[in-house]
Amino acid sequence: MSEASSSESLNLGVLLFIPYRALENRVFETLAKAGFEDITVARGRIFQRIRPEGSRLTDLAEQAQVSKQAASGLVEELERAGYVTRVPDPSDARARLICVAPRGAAAVEAAAATVAEVEAEWARHLGPRRILQLRRILEALREVTDPYH
Repeated sequence: MSEASSSESLNLGVLLFIPYRALENRVFETLAKAGFEDITVARGRIFQRIRPEGSRLTDLAEQAQVSKQAASGLVEELERAGYVTRVPDPSDARARLICVAPRGAAAVEAAAATVAEVEAEWARHLGPRRILQLRRILEALREVTDPYH
């Protein structure tokens, strides 16, 4: 089977997932080497959704597409490991926000550096025109695929 027909047999979802998985693997490798080896894929899926001002547990669960109970357990693990803290929500005294703690901020910094490195590699491979096209296409697709956009 030729390379063209092989890639044409993959649906667009898989073609979008393959580079994401490669990026995610590089980020987790970097985090492990930097001493953040206890950030698992499941914990990372919750952790990466925390807004700068903090997030409610129900929002994290919905965005990560896990139950509130699963999200609660993952947040507890992240809290015990020092990545997040819980603070009162200033807009609702009954609610609490999950916020990134200093250790979590250090992990975010390490991950962001790796993401930038991978994106630069992709830009070199595709060239400036095609990487810009790719970004624009994916941003346009987000309009109909991302309920949090």
